[in-house]
Amino acid sequence: MLGFMDYVQNAFYEASHWNRDNSYGTLTATSRNILDFQTPDGIRLHVSSLASPNFATSYTLGSVGLVDGSLSYLYSSLPLTAYASKSSAIDLHRVVPGYRQLQDLRQPDEPRWWEIWHQGKRVDRREALLYGRLFLPRSTLEALYLRRLTPKAQLRVSCVSDSRLPNGGTILAHLQYDAAKHNTEYIYSTDSALLGVRGLYNFGPEPPLVEQPFEQSPDPTISTANEAVALATAPAPVRPNGRFSAGGEIYYGLLNKSGGISTGLRFTTLPAHTGFPYTMTLTLNPLMGNLSSTYSVLASPLLALSSRFDFNVYSYESELQVGTELWRRKSRPMPDDLDWARRKLGLPLLEQSLAKVDDADDMAGCLKARLDQRGSLGLLWEGRVKELLYSCGLTLDLKSAQNMVRGFGLEVQYSS
Repeated sequence: MLGFMDYVQNAFYEASHWNRDNSYGTLTATSRNILDFQTPDGIRLHVSSLASPNFATSYTLGSVGLVDGSLSYLYSSLPLTAYASKSSAIDLHRVVPGYRQLQDLRQPDEPRWWEIWHQGKRVDRREALLYGRLFLPRSTLEALYLRRLTPKAQLRVSCVSDSRLPNGGTILAHLQYDAAKHNTEYIYSTDSALLGVRGLYNFGPEPPLVEQPFEQSPDPTISTANEAVALATAPAPVRPNGRFSAGGEIYYGLLNKSGGISTGLRFTTLPAHTGFPYTMTLTLNPLMGNLSSTYSVLASPLLALSSRFDFNVYSYESELQVGTELWRRKSRPMPDDLDWARRKLGLPLLEQSLAKVDDADDMAGCLKARLDQRGSLGLLWEGRVKELLYSCGLTLDLKSAQNMVRGFGLEVQYSS
């Protein structure tokens, strides 16, 4: 389950119109969410708050052999009033990563739309996010600086300060450029002076241009002149059923004189697809000889399945892993079978008969499970009870007769 600070960062991405899925780094996000989930270790408690639309705090207390914790603070220049902050109101799909249904590509905003003028002077500013976290008692400090440079560009700088690391810490910088059709990312790390570049290209038609909102009439029954022209001349957009993407990355360490390269393909269905949503990926690391293929399918709104097959062309070693996520709805009183009679008599239906089954409040929790060929079984239940969000996980070794339980943990989150 995502932490509160990760949830706020994702809200910042959405509020600033940044597409996190259009990146080579998230090419296999769906399979990772289902197969690579982390089970809690020990007992951990998180207490968080969105004190104002621009400021959030979070405190963590854990017990894994010894008592530890962390203090976190976050500032966003963009108000996040449109997103729920109370743990009792947060949509579970936003904090429980699972199958990612990609949406149609959207062209970035025009730069002039971000301009704000006052008395002949530009007074607009670029949105930014600042985040810091201090781990106790190790005194490790993490920091993040995120800034939207243009509608197509974003700068992300993260750093870690720890006396146990070489040179006392490290800094990692990402310069991202997203043009919808293609995405480019430049990377630099102070750890061995690493330089890298990533790229992703989406095949298919160009995304439709986003028109600047036209003036609307205050009376919904009357259309203004420019509104009528816009409605009359706007062509019906052609929505593709799927998207094929190809990308790769290359990096090189100037100090240790070593590098790496990888490439990947992805095909995923889009909302216009009438069948089951599914995602297929194929990634290759030619230097290490690793080949990985994944297939994920959303069999129903409550069930997702995923599998991954890894193969090394040099050692001929292979690994197979399968996983699933199953959502559970809250129990509701069953409606009676007299709706047909009410329709015949022209009487209104009961409210419970008209209730939406896809309401965000309707989910009670999600069960995740994974199993690999070595007999390692991971189970994770994430849900909500009253005002609390919780995660309970267990790791088992099915081939070990003496010590089958490898790990168990519980995490509880509360936010206001």
